[in-house]
Amino acid sequence: MNTASAATASAVVFVWLGMVLAISFLEAPLKFRAPGVTIPIGLGIGRLVFRALNAVETALAVVVIAAVAMGGATAGAVGLTAAAAVLLAAQLAVVRPRLNRRSDRVLAGEDLPRSRGHLWYVALELAKVVALFALGVALLRG
Repeated sequence: MNTASAATASAVVFVWLGMVLAISFLEAPLKFRAPGVTIPIGLGIGRLVFRALNAVETALAVVVIAAVAMGGATAGAVGLTAAAAVLLAAQLAVVRPRLNRRSDRVLAGEDLPRSRGHLWYVALELAKVVALFALGVALLRG
């Protein structure tokens, strides 16, 4: 892979990875432990934060895809790029809409049991973290 494309892609991948780790695995669970944060308030904050995160992730994915496509990446790097993009797409197209519909109901006052949809989101997030880490390492190795 050419040096400029590899440097760009690896930098963007590690920024993307850092954002996912910080938001999904640090901010999201901690907000519900803050004094005075109710489930509806936490859901409202979470929707805003994850909408912004997902928009940034989409932009970062486009940059990585372009850099990998133009840089002559290895088959492994191409596969890991595709994996990260597919995992993000699954979150955005399948899981997030269901979570949004459910949070709409909670915000409207319905008393619902804990959501298993969040477990699917977290599972995809964990898989995406693994794919991004492996991709970043692959890009650094050339």
